Amino acid sequence: AVNTAGGTHHAHRAHGSGFCILNDLAITAKRVLARGAVERVLIVDLDVHQGDGTASICADDPRIFTLSVHCEDNFPTKKAISSRDVALPKGTGDDEYLKLTEAALRESLEEHKPGLVLYDAGVDVHELDSLGGLQITDEGLIRREALVLDTCVGMGIPVAAYVGGGYDKDLDALVRRHCILHHVAREIFESSKL
Repeated sequence: AVNTAGGTHHAHRAHGSGFCILNDLAITAKRVLARGAVERVLIVDLDVHQGDGTASICADDPRIFTLSVHCEDNFPTKKAISSRDVALPKGTGDDEYLKLTEAALRESLEEHKPGLVLYDAGVDVHELDSLGGLQITDEGLIRREALVLDTCVGMGIPVAAYVGGGYDKDLDALVRRHCILHHVAREIFESSKL
């Protein structure tokens, strides 16, 4: 499933932060677990900003594993502790980003063995994003979405994806970046005959 909104990962239990009023990732994970739909959830947060609210809300629940791959020198200045944090230096480009993201994703999947992945696919990692700091190209975004979705689908793990952050005065360019997730998801859905 792919949503056209969401990924509000900065909202904490008692207050909003960073344009986020409530934390849809943490709420979804806790609701799915409370209903008994799955036993474990992995939240994969690939927004350029660390998912501090998600990490703090989920820290006390061992059934939720939080993975955040983000730019280390960016908002929030005070980071929370995720189950796994991968803090990247400013200027990190496609190849290094994808290598580190793949390793962290595979390790997290193997370690936690989730029944569901919630994926925050922030496009603020893009090289032209006004609040970013990383140097990920359009091609890098395509490869990232394929990496996450294909890995999870290949392991038989359902994914619910959210578009996450993205900031650009050129709204057409920003919309195109967000649509990459949807296009890649459709291709994987059709090629996997799901």
